[in-house]
Amino acid sequence: MSETTAVEQPTTLQQEIAKAEYEPLLPVEKKLIGWSLGTGIVLLVVLSLSSHYF
Repeated sequence: MSETTAVEQPTTLQQEIAKAEYEPLLPVEKKLIGWSLGTGIVLLVVLSLSSHYF
């Protein structure tokens, strides 16, 4: 009795991304991105001003 076993090839990142379905961002995720970017920009300005004046 001869069995042929298929050796599975490891999937690459490109193949996994191609298989993934498109999922739109949730409103809470959009808020989180906005708050994160806003906080980062504000802190960057605060750091820049504090290094300029002190």
